[in-house]
Amino acid sequence: MSLSALRTGKGKKGVFSSLCKLALLIRNAATTSSVAMADPNGFASGGSEKADGYVHSRESFLEVYPVLRDLVLNDEIYKGTAPFATEWLQEMQDYTVPGGKLNRGMAVFDVLRAVKSEEEITKDDVLKSNVAGWCIEYLQAFFLVADDIMDNSITRRGQPCWFRKENVGMIAFNDSIILEASIYRILKKFFQKDPCYGLIMELFHETTAQTAHGQMLDLITSPPDKVDLTRYTVENYFNIITFKTAYYSFYLPIACGLLIAGISDPACFDMAKQILIPMGQYFQVQDDYLDCHADPEVLGKIGTDIQDNKCSWLICQALKIGTEDQKKKIMASYGQDNQEAIETVKSVYRELKLDELFHKYEAESYEKLLKEIENQTLLPKAVFTSLLKKIYKRKK
Repeated sequence: MSLSALRTGKGKKGVFSSLCKLALLIRNAATTSSVAMADPNGFASGGSEKADGYVHSRESFLEVYPVLRDLVLNDEIYKGTAPFATEWLQEMQDYTVPGGKLNRGMAVFDVLRAVKSEEEITKDDVLKSNVAGWCIEYLQAFFLVADDIMDNSITRRGQPCWFRKENVGMIAFNDSIILEASIYRILKKFFQKDPCYGLIMELFHETTAQTAHGQMLDLITSPPDKVDLTRYTVENYFNIITFKTAYYSFYLPIACGLLIAGISDPACFDMAKQILIPMGQYFQVQDDYLDCHADPEVLGKIGTDIQDNKCSWLICQALKIGTEDQKKKIMASYGQDNQEAIETVKSVYRELKLDELFHKYEAESYEKLLKEIENQTLLPKAVFTSLLKKIYKRKK
């Protein structure tokens, strides 16, 4: 299903979309006859029934989004909202939520499928794992809208940042808050009576706090109006990315999947964290490398880490291994928004062969992660390998 189809509401209505709508009907005490009329395929009848016929794909995952978007639009707490405000809310969600790679959100069902056998997976499992996955995508949208404002970014996912659209501007800051609030309205609707509801709510709140902490570390380490490279150490860098990226991008989706699958042993979550945090660190190092080296058309955004004075893996490595002369060149040029200064920094990166250093780091990280996944015995290996395969040697 294309994003334009999602935005116009003219996309294909799949079986799983029907399931989501019916789950809401059931939770709102819909009658048996209305459920039967709305679900001619019978897919949504009985949440404990086997989920025969469900194929987890980007398309099937995208079918869930319009249902959740409309849930937010029609939320009873917004009753009486003027039509033009509802239109804004729909456009804002359509622009900011479903346009990414969706790896985080889709990973929730991947975990569920790794833990449970195909015969054990129920329709309710499919429903809840995909809803939780979209809540992660809403969280991602909240972070990115706010982050783009703070970084004064230009593009996001191949289009202008939401705050740069005509008539949006700083309204986007309030929109980011609405995106976060929407997560908990959706979770309440689908999980309120589930035994894992409290744990999932706590997980989202904790992850949001960790990510905001990481954003704070990033901002105060590399403020846009002051270049102070003395704080750009490898140790500080990994501290920033652990909080800013690793928890919400890697631990959150896997922990959600484990909770929905009925896993409650704290040892499983501790072990998962030991694997997923380094995986998240590796992902962010990739991101920093791609910001400098990837084609913007492929990456979906224009890399701006150098001119934005970002504490990235590349600058920290350059300051660690560079000569005094190379460090002076970097200090004179880093954080300046002009092409000559940017090229000066990139030329030092090339002199230091940081691309080779990155590829060495990538290979070593991959091998270490594979070994740790193989050696652990608490969870099926596919819980971790499905996610690792998606990011290894990625181009965007």
